[in-house]
Amino acid sequence: QVQLVESGGGLVQAGGSLRLSCVASGGTFSDYAMGWFRQAPGEEREFVAAITWNSGLTKYAESVKGRFTISRVNAMNTVYLQMGSLKPEDTAVYYCAASNVPGPTRNWYIYWGPGTQVTVSS
Repeated sequence: QVQLVESGGGLVQAGGSLRLSCVASGGTFSDYAMGWFRQAPGEEREFVAAITWNSGLTKYAESVKGRFTISRVNAMNTVYLQMGSLKPEDTAVYYCAASNVPGPTRNWYIYWGPGTQVTVSS
């Protein structure tokens, strides 16, 4: 059983930056691909970014490509999401998740964190 806890969310002005962190415990972190998803009020949870176990491959949603960067440090059991050029439409609860299969499909992800709120003001 893997536990995930996100941090780093908050309120930021449009055009600003935030870095989210997600720390894993209770399992072998490097066994899993990791992903970030987000959910805005009244919306479905959507894919943001994913990274393979060894950081060899990354994938991004079109809406964040070029603005967000996913990375991981296996020795620290941590995955990051560096977010830049933030827009009001990036406002959502951001979740990290662990999967045996890397990619954008929500149902592939086995373990989820409780989420962290990101609010971007205009």
